[in-house]
Amino acid sequence: MPNPIYIFAFIIATMHGLGFHFLLGGDARRMVLFIVTSWLGFMLGQYIGGHIDIALLKIGVIHLLPASAGALALLIFAHILTADPTTPVSRR
Repeated sequence: MPNPIYIFAFIIATMHGLGFHFLLGGDARRMVLFIVTSWLGFMLGQYIGGHIDIALLKIGVIHLLPASAGALALLIFAHILTADPTTPVSRR
């Protein structure tokens, strides 16, 4: 059985990716890209936050602030790499 903390981190990271997709729009492929990118960024931020030992917004063993910052950084990077310069961004 998976550890509940991993499930919680998975849900938080997925919510970051879905929220980013909701704000910027796109098709289903971009949604999957944003979710996977958010998972990777969240794991990277968690790893860095654990080594630097940032205790701000720490929930159990999850370093929420650096993990969320890592997810957001990679999401912005993925958006920049995949943005089509001829298509305007949707204004929802």
